[in-house]
Amino acid sequence: MSTTGIMRLSKALSLVLAKPALAAIYNSFAQLPQHTFDFVIVGGGAGGNVIANRLTENLNFNVLLLEAGPSPEGRLNYTVPFFSIYLRGPGPFDWNYTVTSAGLNNRVLTYPRGRILGGCTCINGLGYVRGSEDDYNRYARVTGDPGWGWDELQSYIRKNERWLPPRDHHNQTGQFDPKFHGFHGINAVSLQGFPSPLDFENRIAATAQELGDEFPFNEDQNSGSPLGIGWAQSNIKNGIRSSSYTSYLGPEFIARPNMHVLLNAQATRVIQTSTNPVAFHSVEFASGPDEPRQRVTASKEMIIAGGALETPKLLMNSGIGDAEYLTSMGIHPRVNSPQVGTNLSVHIAVNLIYNVNSTETFDELIRNTTLRDELVGFWNETGGGGPLGITYPSHFVFTRLPDDSPIFQNNTDPAAGPRSTHLQTTTQNGDISPTAAGNFMSLPATLLTPTSRGSVRLTSSDPFARPLIDVASLTTDFDIFGLREAVKMTHRFLNATAWQGYILGPAAMTNLSIGASDAEIETYLRANAAPNGHIVGTASMSPKGAQYGVVDPDLTVKGVKGLRVVDASVLPFLPTGFTMTTTYLIAERASDMIKATWL
Repeated sequence: MSTTGIMRLSKALSLVLAKPALAAIYNSFAQLPQHTFDFVIVGGGAGGNVIANRLTENLNFNVLLLEAGPSPEGRLNYTVPFFSIYLRGPGPFDWNYTVTSAGLNNRVLTYPRGRILGGCTCINGLGYVRGSEDDYNRYARVTGDPGWGWDELQSYIRKNERWLPPRDHHNQTGQFDPKFHGFHGINAVSLQGFPSPLDFENRIAATAQELGDEFPFNEDQNSGSPLGIGWAQSNIKNGIRSSSYTSYLGPEFIARPNMHVLLNAQATRVIQTSTNPVAFHSVEFASGPDEPRQRVTASKEMIIAGGALETPKLLMNSGIGDAEYLTSMGIHPRVNSPQVGTNLSVHIAVNLIYNVNSTETFDELIRNTTLRDELVGFWNETGGGGPLGITYPSHFVFTRLPDDSPIFQNNTDPAAGPRSTHLQTTTQNGDISPTAAGNFMSLPATLLTPTSRGSVRLTSSDPFARPLIDVASLTTDFDIFGLREAVKMTHRFLNATAWQGYILGPAAMTNLSIGASDAEIETYLRANAAPNGHIVGTASMSPKGAQYGVVDPDLTVKGVKGLRVVDASVLPFLPTGFTMTTTYLIAERASDMIKATWL
């Protein structure tokens, strides 16, 4: 790279990294203008940031948002879409959880979760997939609240989504259906804004044509019926990540006089403020395990939006959980809610990587630091242009297990209905972490409807201690069968004529042949599969008055006043889409329910 190029890149980076903090975002407790607010929200991720935005639309509501981590402002990896590949391992802005499962050979796996304003919307792969119409209708059915149904949530889809043209302004005709999208919402959604090689795209199209019975082309997988091959849709705005931070806490919203955001404030417990009725209106927090504990109070409601792992941990540390278990952990039980931290459900995947007969893959972007620096300069200069302004999937592939699959002889179909998918793979023109020279194609094979249920438990009464997370993946017959079938489905996809001569064989890091036996696949899965970032269920909603579950359909904690949960932990079942997208819809509807309570 030339000296001029380096100077230009340095100047561009300084522009990105030197933006001043906004006045409504505070870095210390001492900066807060007051200690009592109408609403206090714990957790600045997809759920919490939506709630903060929507409640502050009413200038009579004074809102404080507590976030355990810092701001992502000026941090390149959290802004450049392609650089999400660098956010998969432990880091300073991650909760650095580990998870395990007996079904995964008891391997201890890192499990990224964003500890930063924006939460996982700042670190994920940016995919925007809602799941099926059946998924949401099941939520309505099992909670007894029709408001969680697909048709009833359409207005919230449109409040959330702002569909934008792709960064390269290519013709979108046939790649999405506008009637299923919102164009005036807050969070940006678009198609990829930098083209994959035409040869790669043509092979995918030819596969859909040749194997259309199993892999039909689906113009828009966010229609409520996602089955087939469709173009990936992503939370990207003109080549820049559209997170809950950049969208719901954007400059026009963070400037509201009733919006307050406190960073580096990890909640340690919510505090009971009355016994009749039982109410929790205060929260204790600190900037670190050795820092002083501070408190603030919500005069109307305390809203927990910590995510499916941190929310149950906070509830248990606050005395809300299984009374016998809490006592054994040295925590005084205040509300006996036995299912807090149970019912954990997560998608399970294995990445399949193949050597390809091509040099037009994104592998070189990762290996070649000089090229990457040049592309960072171009991305800065053009405001999101070039290949760094996209994420790595090109297409999503969703399929169902056949109705006559042998697994259904002794197992009930766990899918919500005929439009819900069991299996997924994703076409990626490269490998996100190449460890060897060469060019690759990677396809993560995923089971979307696991029947296994795991748990979140405490390791001590110290609220800064990491929880014990058992994801229980591959511990049921259905899950083993299902993920094995996802691998075989991926192999059938690659057996299309279009891939002959292009796929050279499994890469060394995969070491699983196309056509491997069931026993070989199962052995490979137990040694290599891992849960992905889509985790739900640890504070599940159930019908009002039900003696099971953790929250009512309005997301208030059962048996408690002044406390509500708004994040993916409330979902009793996984969607067959991406949980970030579903969480946005949960929070949009929850905002209206909260407003209706207090107006």
